Amino acid sequence: MTNLKRKYFVSGIDTDAGKSYATGYIAKLWQEQGVKVITHKLIQTGCPEGEVSEDIILHRQIMNMPLLPEDLDHTTCPLRFTYPCSPDVAAKIDNRTIDLSIATETIEELSNNYDVVLIEGAGGIMVPIIDYYTMIDYAAEHSLPVIIVTNPKLGSINHTLMTLSVCQSKGVEVDYLVYNNHGGTSELITKETALFLQKYINDFLPNCKFIEIPEIIL
Repeated sequence: MTNLKRKYFVSGIDTDAGKSYATGYIAKLWQEQGVKVITHKLIQTGCPEGEVSEDIILHRQIMNMPLLPEDLDHTTCPLRFTYPCSPDVAAKIDNRTIDLSIATETIEELSNNYDVVLIEGAGGIMVPIIDYYTMIDYAAEHSLPVIIVTNPKLGSINHTLMTLSVCQSKGVEVDYLVYNNHGGTSELITKETALFLQKYINDFLPNCKFIEIPEIIL
């Protein structure tokens, strides 16, 4: 597959948009096309101390591969906190600070050894990491093109358009809008929502590609 960037930041329209499913699926898709791709989790909350990120584990399951050495030594997710909440609160509960430079260093290390690194964020694009510094701020600071994951759930159109608007306001390039059928609603709503979002990006974000992924059965 041509014209891929070296790194992408994967975010969603909300916490349950299906980022992890989508990240694993895209990695599998590109891997099958001959791209040497690896996934990275920027911050994992709700992770028992010393354990591998549950999202990284899910990525590998979808990619049909065992955990990698980079997973076992936590290169693919060095920032892990025990309580399942936003990163800033999780760090306070664990009485720790968030050093994003650690995550950035591991991303660069992976980028030196792989063609593409898919960096999955936590929650939606405006989830706070440190005070008012959010996921979108990290993507903007590091000039990362974004993959936005949406779905056909009630309210998803509103959340998708707001997410795209925030990306535009921050000057962040949205390269892909991923429509995740996992956990979909009715067939009609699923179809009509997909058609609306495809038309929207064709009209307003012509450089953004639309990817529809099926429900994944593990």
